[in-house]
Amino acid sequence: MYTPSDEIKIAVIGGGAAGMMAAGTALSLGAIVTVFESTDRLGKKLAITGKGRCNVTNDSDISVILQNIPRNPRFMYAPLSAFSPEDTKTFFESLGVKLKTERGNRVFPVSDKARDIVEAMKAYSSGARIVYKKVTSVLRTDTGFTVKAKDFTEDFDRVIIATGGRSYPLTGSDGSGYRLAGRLGHRVTEIKPSLVPLECNSPYPERMQGLSLRNVKLTVRDSQGKALYEDFGEMLFTHFGVSGPTVLSASAHLGEYDISSLTLSIDLKPALDEKTLDLRLLSDFEKKANRDLVNSLSDLLPSKMIEPFIDYCSLDGRKKVNSLTREERKRILTALKSFDLPLSRPRPIEEAIITSGGVEVKEISPKTMESRLVPGLYFAGEIIDVDAYTGGFNLQIAFSTGYLAGKSAAEG
Repeated sequence: MYTPSDEIKIAVIGGGAAGMMAAGTALSLGAIVTVFESTDRLGKKLAITGKGRCNVTNDSDISVILQNIPRNPRFMYAPLSAFSPEDTKTFFESLGVKLKTERGNRVFPVSDKARDIVEAMKAYSSGARIVYKKVTSVLRTDTGFTVKAKDFTEDFDRVIIATGGRSYPLTGSDGSGYRLAGRLGHRVTEIKPSLVPLECNSPYPERMQGLSLRNVKLTVRDSQGKALYEDFGEMLFTHFGVSGPTVLSASAHLGEYDISSLTLSIDLKPALDEKTLDLRLLSDFEKKANRDLVNSLSDLLPSKMIEPFIDYCSLDGRKKVNSLTREERKRILTALKSFDLPLSRPRPIEEAIITSGGVEVKEISPKTMESRLVPGLYFAGEIIDVDAYTGGFNLQIAFSTGYLAGKSAAEG
């Protein structure tokens, strides 16, 4: 039977979700752990996830989780088997954080405060020494590694790199972990933003900025009109284009495409087919026959959208409804079912929720998170070339890989 050795010194580089999970797990197995955090506090990015509510996981079985991981899902089978969504729920509840499950099986703290999750993770890893310095290099030695930071040099038996990606650099995810991995011989795949808002080549989003639409169908099409991605739910207009849950999820599917060649199509009335919607229009217009068009769409559209929508249809908002031609009504019908916005580009990676790309998974053992190239080196979290859609899946990746890296490093 394995007996953990308290002589094992582990450096965990990065004090986020994956890093704190790795640190706490290694501590529980008797290792001596030092966490290096480049900002002024632990869990800085974790504290702002889920709009400050922290969607800790998705209450689904492993097969569903894997379906929501577009990049390298097979790599995640072993980590998820070692630490599943059910394990995540049990873990936080054992630390005194009560959880609740909402629409889409998204799991949040009952308090709706991400800070409760951060404090629980800090408590779990509280036995570690915290060094608030940015690591500048990790060097291999005959017996392990030398970790260097400003005015700091120390030797360790094992190293876990859990620095995050390049999104939200003010939280410490500034891409420095990729440089550390690269200097140790690892290949880093192309880094792109994922779960990121999209800019539009259209004047209409800016006119509707701040407007949130619910229960709409979103479709991204290529230049030939082929649907590349479809989703149903909520979206948001901004001064630069579009955002919100469905848009962020769409962005995760579009990494291989030239976004400037794509079009976002919004079905504003997905519950109604065109024939039924046309009958609805006829009925509404019959009731409001003597009104101006601009004053006749309030039952179909939010007020902030009416004038931009009419302009989109190339119609005169002051025209009386009873004088609309069949062709003009057809334009309204078409726009309700397909309000099209040409896309131009994703927002900068600094605004992305997560980073797509990272350390090549072929160079990491999925059963231990140990480097296949450098014995004693482990990876956890967003630095790995694995990312998922919104819904708690990315934090589950962080917790599963962090747990496995901490366990493996401590057990050796």
